[in-house]
Amino acid sequence: MALTKVQKGSAYFSRYQVKYKRRRAGKTDYRARLRMCTQDKNKYNTPKYRLVVRFTNRTVVCQVAYATMAGDKVICAAYSSELPRYGLKVGLTNYAAAYCTGLLVARRMLNKLGLDKHYEGNTEDVGEDYNVEAEDDAPRPFQCILDAGLKRTSTGSKVFAALKGALDGGLDIPHNEKRFVGFDPDSKEFDAEVLRKYIYGGHVGEYMEEMQEEDPEKYTAHFAEYLKAGLESDDLEDMYTKVHDAIRADPAPQLKARSKPAESKRWKEVKLTYEQRKDKLKAKLSELMAGEDDE
Repeated sequence: MALTKVQKGSAYFSRYQVKYKRRRAGKTDYRARLRMCTQDKNKYNTPKYRLVVRFTNRTVVCQVAYATMAGDKVICAAYSSELPRYGLKVGLTNYAAAYCTGLLVARRMLNKLGLDKHYEGNTEDVGEDYNVEAEDDAPRPFQCILDAGLKRTSTGSKVFAALKGALDGGLDIPHNEKRFVGFDPDSKEFDAEVLRKYIYGGHVGEYMEEMQEEDPEKYTAHFAEYLKAGLESDDLEDMYTKVHDAIRADPAPQLKARSKPAESKRWKEVKLTYEQRKDKLKAKLSELMAGEDDE
């Protein structure tokens, strides 16, 4: 039996359809996005809100968004680059900074909706798992779901640090403590003290002490920004406590003052009036007449 070579003919290429642009670029998991954005028809166009958490090389980004036919609409956002305003000037991408960014977007969202007085969130033991409960004489808590994008959702990921901050800030997000740092998959037990240590930068402090003992030269180079800010391993918990309090005290975004430019630029020609157009035409005709006379 002779083997025939399978070739893709015109019938194949006439039906071929390229994938979405963000799928080709490897930026969006559309299978996951469809399940996060699809809403029941009997919800009467009620938006399905998502807590979008993204990480860049220097910034943690937290946004509350919902999908529309024209694209996503972001109704609230917070960035770790805003944390220096609250007293956190170093380590803006670590676990503790992700928690602070999640806390900031939660308090900012509730402040925008007027729910911040009704739902204070978790202000006692931040290491324990927390679920907001609806009050009797107040609107229901703001509910959304976590959108981790393409980041691996392994146990202890910084995505869940931002989630924990949003939960402690007062948002209602379905979750499980199995993904927080401190959960042991072997014993199936959750250690709240480990999570609390990471939220207050204890793991960074331990690493600072270890490096200072083993390699002081590397310590001064690696933690140069910490030393410049006058921070040592024992100062981290107090610093993060003050940052959390500052975020709760004033979560509103700081708007930049806009000033009118000294010189306004105009890219289109000014529209001429009727009299100006008549004068322009007369000048053009007289120029043509003068040219003919010269000839």
